[in-house]
Amino acid sequence: MNRVPVLAYFADDPTRTYQLIQWLPVLELLDQQQPVGLVLRDPESALVLRERTRLPISVAPAFAELAELYAELDAKVVLYCNNSVLNFQSLLHTGMLHVHINHGESDKQSMASNNAKAYDRVFVAGEAAVQRYAAEVLELDTAKLVRTGRPQLDLRPPSLLEPSDRRTVLYAPTWEGDAEYNDYTSVDTLGVEIARGILAVPEVRLVYKPHPKVTTSETPAVRDAHHAILALVEAAGPLHRSVTSGDILAVLPDCDAMVTDVSSVGLDWLYLRTERPIFITDRHHDADRLRRDVPVSRCADVLADVDAAEVAALVAARLEHDEHHLARVAMRHHYFDDLGIGESTARFIESVSQLAALRDRLLGAVAITA
Repeated sequence: MNRVPVLAYFADDPTRTYQLIQWLPVLELLDQQQPVGLVLRDPESALVLRERTRLPISVAPAFAELAELYAELDAKVVLYCNNSVLNFQSLLHTGMLHVHINHGESDKQSMASNNAKAYDRVFVAGEAAVQRYAAEVLELDTAKLVRTGRPQLDLRPPSLLEPSDRRTVLYAPTWEGDAEYNDYTSVDTLGVEIARGILAVPEVRLVYKPHPKVTTSETPAVRDAHHAILALVEAAGPLHRSVTSGDILAVLPDCDAMVTDVSSVGLDWLYLRTERPIFITDRHHDADRLRRDVPVSRCADVLADVDAAEVAALVAARLEHDEHHLARVAMRHHYFDDLGIGESTARFIESVSQLAALRDRLLGAVAITA
């Protein structure tokens, strides 16, 4: 790889490459102004990424190889799409500015952690994220939070769905997380009832699009429920679809309503499909906590203890009368400020370019002092 001013660093295995893959089109746009390279630590992940992008990729499995690579590239800014433990080996290098860009905007507890203190800047979507960090992380310098919106939502990937005369209801659950505190999935608790309920609504097409890690889950209850939902969709006939791979953003525009969990998908829907109803699940059965910690739930119908008949009745009612529309318009502003389509990408590229220039000024000041 030739010298590039901006690096996107990714240290994890192939099951998590979706976190970086969603950034690739945005990074390719950035590359037109600030050349971008990818630095991976796992050779298998590098194989996955090489099939997805024209951006140059370097692989440095060992820490010594990473140090040698960084010395050779002399980059200015490093971008991180997650909080992998191995990020700290990259953060040891002080000649660059380190920026956390995450891989989505959501109200999951993991979205605001002390890891943010390790980076020079943390790019966030809008006011909701700023408030989340301020409330959850002690002694965080909120000046390092940079509002850039969610650039991926400016993209328009080709649709993964065939046209249909039926109204389409999407069920897009998240995965179970790495720990109980961050487990928001509905797959193992409500998933089968949700699928049965949507299938029971007249003249509706069900599309099941689970989180990528649901499809590879080794948690027995999640795995078994996922396969049961797949079987329900298949048995319902070709009018209905299971989409177990591909970009969720290539599905959302063709749907009329969505059932999801506390996850970034719900907020993507809020941004892109503000005019359409959304249903949020509550696996923890704590309505007060959900309303407090997950603002989007205040403009949605919440599913907790429901059976298929109740799901069917509620979905049918909302398709006919959407009483939360105006509340969603206001909530979109809370999460994403007033950004329109295209403005997030422009703000992201400008913010990275400014940091690259800042790095040069800082190194120049250090040289003069020395």
